Amino acid sequence: MSLLGKFQAFADLRDELLSHGTLPFGVVTEKILSPTEGIVHGRKTILAGTNNYLGLTFDADAVKAGQRALAEEGTGTTGSRMANGTYAGHLALEKEIAEFFNRRHALVFTTGFSATMGMVCALAGRDDVLLIDADCHASIYDGCRLSGAEILRFRHNDVADLEKRLRRLGERAANTLVVTEGLYSMLGDQAPLEAMVEVKDRYGACLLLDEAHSMGVFGNRGRGLAEALDVEDEVDFVVGTFSKSLGSIGGFCVSNRPELELSRFAARSYIFTASPTPSIVASTRVTLQRVAEGQELRAQLWENSRRLYAGLTEAGFRLGPEPGPVVAVFVDCQETAIAWWHDLLENGVYVNLVMPPATPSTSCLLRCSISAAHTPEQVGHIVDRFAALLAEPQATGAAVTKAG
Repeated sequence: MSLLGKFQAFADLRDELLSHGTLPFGVVTEKILSPTEGIVHGRKTILAGTNNYLGLTFDADAVKAGQRALAEEGTGTTGSRMANGTYAGHLALEKEIAEFFNRRHALVFTTGFSATMGMVCALAGRDDVLLIDADCHASIYDGCRLSGAEILRFRHNDVADLEKRLRRLGERAANTLVVTEGLYSMLGDQAPLEAMVEVKDRYGACLLLDEAHSMGVFGNRGRGLAEALDVEDEVDFVVGTFSKSLGSIGGFCVSNRPELELSRFAARSYIFTASPTPSIVASTRVTLQRVAEGQELRAQLWENSRRLYAGLTEAGFRLGPEPGPVVAVFVDCQETAIAWWHDLLENGVYVNLVMPPATPSTSCLLRCSISAAHTPEQVGHIVDRFAALLAEPQATGAAVTKAG
């Protein structure tokens, strides 16, 4: 095979997807109307696949703060944090996010991907072990590969398998970084965090927790699953993103360990990347405060999540294990999944089509992410359009997607 020959497989996949109509990946939203609606293919469409969990992308104060920073500080920093790219706003955001998480130290990155990847690389090296949940995000896997550490996987959310692998490491457990996520982005399942921190403490390992999808969603203050389960003191490092509940873009790591500050000299994705733009920093500082005060938003998010989960269950679909802001519908047949995705879009509902190997099983997923900003009528329409799929002729032969 020639150097570029490998791309033929991608071309074949693209052509197959296009044969069904619109390419499901990279759908163009022609106009954003609100946190929950946009114009897609000239039609008003409910956006139910955006991870905009608290609906803060149009927060008026955040928009004004971003506009003000844009006018006063320009469009970009044109440099990394290690060079000219540290502005007063970056330091203020780090201080505020550390205070939000009740931690002593915080590091802000340009994206969530670079935060997770960079911290995994910085914390683990050639003589260390990375023990990661098998279903961890691609950014974690990339960080593992770049670190040079020995990489071990434990079965997804399986505490017994985690303990078995730590026990086998013996003295090397003290040189092990355990990596897991709070809320998993594909199925919406939660880590058994209480049991995990007990095991890692017993063997003397460190724990890095990715709260990308759980920040803003769990906990009285919205700090994530660790807060909700009252195990924050046992989590050594927390990484996350601004691109979900905070409605912007960027990433962070917080910790009480002084080594986090020293990571400024070790995390390559921090050292060699241009720093976040002033407008992004300014708007993120506002939405961070909204998350801290967002008990009503979280309550509405969970009400919408339970309504969607219950409606799709009643319609007969097989879903992820529990209600939450991510509601995944299993579809065992790829052709059916593609057809259903197109049907939903044509009827004004955008969700994510996820196919193996991106899914944690051999099934495809129609992945919904719900928001506090969705109205009861919008949630009802989503349920109705899904229910209509099973009543249409194309559903024949796809009964395996139904519950039970």
